[in-house]
Amino acid sequence: MVVRMPSRCLNVRSVATPNIVGVFRHNSLHPHRQRASSTKTRSKKDVDEALRSLGSLDGGEHYDTATYAAYAQRAGLDTASTTYVGTHYEYQVASTLKRLGFDLKRVGGRGDFGIDLIGAWTVPSSPRPLRVIMQCKAAATKTMIGPRLIRELEGAFVGAPPGWRGEGVVGLLVAQKPATKGVRDSLGRSRWPMGFISCLPDGKVQQMLWNRQAEDQGLAGLGVGIRFSEGDHSEQDLILTFHGKPSIS
Repeated sequence: MVVRMPSRCLNVRSVATPNIVGVFRHNSLHPHRQRASSTKTRSKKDVDEALRSLGSLDGGEHYDTATYAAYAQRAGLDTASTTYVGTHYEYQVASTLKRLGFDLKRVGGRGDFGIDLIGAWTVPSSPRPLRVIMQCKAAATKTMIGPRLIRELEGAFVGAPPGWRGEGVVGLLVAQKPATKGVRDSLGRSRWPMGFISCLPDGKVQQMLWNRQAEDQGLAGLGVGIRFSEGDHSEQDLILTFHGKPSIS
């Protein structure tokens, strides 16, 4: 494994979007900008108990991509339908992000304010797991990933379950296309702690970014890097770094 921070990598704050970090780049924060994580964030045990209290979606008939594919076959679901594609993508995202410290559960239903995944994000920059709410946009492969989706994510904070309100909560928009400039600008302007992840249908994460408000909730010092395979630099994965060193991969 080779981890490299290319010399052309820049802190996004120094480019066009002053309040965004990440985007396939290593974020070198200045020491005086780093803030202590909130002491009001919940422990892993608290988050696990809150997740269990949410119960099981879809009667527990499926809980990952494999069991959902088997369920779809038994039920005769059209694998090209919006429901199947969306649900399968949500499970794929939940599975993929485990290697980056996420522990996610699929939720949804009436009055969910568009929240698809909910759970915790364990990062070295916070003494306790951050709570996360996610909206996944599988259907957005043929449409523009624009600012309106950021506004929808802001609304999700209002409808989040009781265990995912207040400090120590980060909202993430996940889509198959990279974020547009409009998305980056909207994240930078938002007062809510939010971020964006681009995850392909096969589970490859190609972009990850968040705003200053999310950093203040416990992401200070966390950055993004690229891991290259030995002998084949065309094979690369996104990893997380902490103070410039590989941390979560």
